[in-house]
Amino acid sequence: MNAVLAWRSAALFALAGLGITPALADDKIAKIGVLNDMSSLYADIGGPNAVVAVKMAVEDSGLPAKGWKIDVISGDHQNKPDVGVNIARQWIDTEKVDAIADTPNSGVALAVSNLVKEKNAVLLNNGGASADLTGKACNANTISYSYDTYMLANGTGKALTKAGGDSWFFLTADYAFGAALQRDTSAVVIANGGKAVGSVKHPLNTSDFSSFLLQAQSSKAKIIGLANAGGDTTNAIKQAAEFGIVAGGQKLAALLLFINDVHALGLKTAQGLTFTESFYWDMNDQTRAWSKRFAEKTSNHAMPSMTQAGNYAAVLHYLKALEAFGGNPHDGAKVVAKMKEIPTDDPLFGKGPLRADGRRLIPAYLFEVKKPEDSKYPWDYYKLIVTIAPDDAAKPLEASECPLVKK
Repeated sequence: MNAVLAWRSAALFALAGLGITPALADDKIAKIGVLNDMSSLYADIGGPNAVVAVKMAVEDSGLPAKGWKIDVISGDHQNKPDVGVNIARQWIDTEKVDAIADTPNSGVALAVSNLVKEKNAVLLNNGGASADLTGKACNANTISYSYDTYMLANGTGKALTKAGGDSWFFLTADYAFGAALQRDTSAVVIANGGKAVGSVKHPLNTSDFSSFLLQAQSSKAKIIGLANAGGDTTNAIKQAAEFGIVAGGQKLAALLLFINDVHALGLKTAQGLTFTESFYWDMNDQTRAWSKRFAEKTSNHAMPSMTQAGNYAAVLHYLKALEAFGGNPHDGAKVVAKMKEIPTDDPLFGKGPLRADGRRLIPAYLFEVKKPEDSKYPWDYYKLIVTIAPDDAAKPLEASECPLVKK
């Protein structure tokens, strides 16, 4: 008996030296919840295809082949913060979800970020664009991977203002994302010698933009900034064409545009739009190979959006952190700290640090939608205008309001 006790004690000391508790060494179970808009205006940019991307990350991580059990579930937040928080709370409390991914709709993302801090879970945000998630609302349990309103403003807003578009009128979605995007873009426009001459708020998921577009048209602003996303953006662009706004000399700035939006609009309507993204399926051999594999797995065979690609990369990095522990500690802040410690490296966004504020540093790209005659094959939609360095695409840490950042 004494020999057995001595052996067990030696084993415990050995595991402790590796930073692994016996329970952790045996706990190779994790559960990820994909929380997004499954049926409304953001379903194409997230939706069921975001679940596909997350499941690909689980497969590509290699953990299931090493004896891990990684479950992926999904839920529809209906673009309502209360619905999103209730789903997330149920997942964490009852279904033992460790990490929540995606969260398009900044109102939902901000609410869920507060919840994961309270519950010590993880938020792998890709869909929520508000820069406040890594700014004044940041916490040790949330990361933002693929983009934010600061990136969009400093890409599209700066480029168009410097090109002579020095007066702006904003059509703004009336919730946290729209407000943050208008705020950040206005600041960039003014800093570059332009001015914001006015704005109008529109309800989320509206079908009629006529009164809002008439106000924008009568403003005589050179640029009409669409501070919205998904179906709202495509509807506004279609109706602007009917009003002859671009033909009349004003330019539309789609401050957040996804490849799925361009596909829905068609090149004839979307041609010439300038916008900023951090991912395009046709950038290089690695993005092409992954995107084609992704499209084969989806029901609509669509190429991935920036946020769907971001979900893949964020979950892959999350699983690398779990593997580094040798097991799941079920401690959100501890896992996020490990994610910040390990260098990120994936086939879609490449290498780059995950900063103290939770922002993944990656390049951004200013694109223009091609003319129909310039598109050579399916989904060949973008022309690269400018590459934006990672440090310019994210708000400088010294200017951050994040309480985690030491200045």
